[in-house]
Amino acid sequence: MSFMMRKSQERPAPRPTPRRVEPASIIAVASGKGGVGKTFMAITLASAFAQAGKRTLLVDGDLGLANVDVQLGIAPETDLAAVIAGWVELDDAVTPVDGGAADGGFDVLPGRSGSGALAELPPEEVARLAAGLSALALQYDQVVVDLGAGIEANCMRLARAADKALMVITDEPTSMTDAYAFIKVLRGYAPNVEPVVCINQADSRAAGQRTYEAIARACQTFLGFRPHLAGVVIRDPKVRDAIRCQKTLISTDPQAQPIQDAIAISQMLIGAASAAELGN
Repeated sequence: MSFMMRKSQERPAPRPTPRRVEPASIIAVASGKGGVGKTFMAITLASAFAQAGKRTLLVDGDLGLANVDVQLGIAPETDLAAVIAGWVELDDAVTPVDGGAADGGFDVLPGRSGSGALAELPPEEVARLAAGLSALALQYDQVVVDLGAGIEANCMRLARAADKALMVITDEPTSMTDAYAFIKVLRGYAPNVEPVVCINQADSRAAGQRTYEAIARACQTFLGFRPHLAGVVIRDPKVRDAIRCQKTLISTDPQAQPIQDAIAISQMLIGAASAAELGN
């Protein structure tokens, strides 16, 4: 513990961050099951928001199996586990990527990779974390929260802090079934959070549209609403290569089709947030 505190004290003082009048739009990136590209989508969205000039924070909200730092190839000095332990404040655990949110990149609030230490947090700790994220959002334009896969209670508690839940779904039957289960639980647990659908790893636009229609029909039939389609991301082996190299695909091949698809999704989400602000 003393070592963690000493490291925190040795870090250079962060640059003052201007507070916004309104908090950022918080987007929880979710999936019913693992292996559908959820973390890749969360990282790519954060990159796309940053490129659009939005001050962006990416939060690794997978309390059981955090891996945003691994996919980005960064070695953060501290993380959410240190925040929960009371060693550092939430905003002191932020790690800049590509210059950070103040310099054209984005900020990351990392979890603790390779550890399940946060998986069994008491509900009150998760509620405090969610409240802290909402306060931290005052410093950003966009906050992206990479949730853990599934519908366990702490995952849903973090999801409740979001404005939208971007459901990442593939055409695998288990992905579709589990995504429907997540949407159903979310509608009951956090009715103010709007679920929107992203079809990932689609073989074609038409195939992605068919997958969306199947999940939309199930929601319409059994839940009485039809979630919006945020977009379809075409399958590309370059995604796997970028993950293996611990690089963002948007930095290595910005013209790759999955990147163009993710940018279109980010623009749709920015437009929806702007429309909501005007409506208020």
